[in-house]
Amino acid sequence: MDYTLISGATGVIGRAFALECLCRGENLFLTGRSGEKLQTLRQYLLSVKPDAEIKIYACDLTRSSEREKLFAQTEGLSFCRLINVAGADIQKEFCLYDEQKLTFQIRINFEAAASLSLFCINRRADKLRIINISSVCGEMPMPYFAVYAAAKGALTSFSCALSEECRGKNITVTAVLPGAVYTRPDVCEYIKNQGVWGRIAAKQPQFIAEKALNACDKGKRKVVLGGANKIAVALSRLLPQSLKLKMNGKMRKDAQKDAF
Repeated sequence: MDYTLISGATGVIGRAFALECLCRGENLFLTGRSGEKLQTLRQYLLSVKPDAEIKIYACDLTRSSEREKLFAQTEGLSFCRLINVAGADIQKEFCLYDEQKLTFQIRINFEAAASLSLFCINRRADKLRIINISSVCGEMPMPYFAVYAAAKGALTSFSCALSEECRGKNITVTAVLPGAVYTRPDVCEYIKNQGVWGRIAAKQPQFIAEKALNACDKGKRKVVLGGANKIAVALSRLLPQSLKLKMNGKMRKDAQKDAF
């Protein structure tokens, strides 16, 4: 029996992916940091589709020892899809970080996704489709969002390179680059404060899940979600680096997020 592995499944975007994959008839293996939230999610999904095959396992993906336990828990299973959703969007001046927050954000936004990709490639079904949720922020340097943007840029680069390596092996890798997504209350408030453009560019989690899965099934290597985000990325390539840094820095200097 082949499974779809979703990391960060208990988050708003992860739940949207779990529901969408469930409706597509896929068997699910869900992971997140909270066993209680995973159990609640599983019960909800079973209420939607009582005969669904859903396995759960709580795991802190920033720890290699915890990932090893997750891998051992899946002994005998094969995977036809991996969706790396787990991430942390800490936004503040770099000098205000401590070592724990710094390593946590880098590990969850990049290291964990790369680790799960390697695991699923080694335990793949006849065909494996990988989705890595990156961000349009990774397309340019972001003052006051420097670590997050750099990690997401690394994830996008990794995904595109891995896609080429896997050509002809029945493995596809799709980097998905959304902009702001309506998730936690603090994120929704941030979107609201961005004005008209912020609300135009922001998308609902269901939109992200549906569009990402469609792009993945078509074998696309990289996809920017939302017309406004596509325009913003295209225009940014025309601007000098110094101007982009000033604009991004001014926009983000006074908007801190430290939910984790």
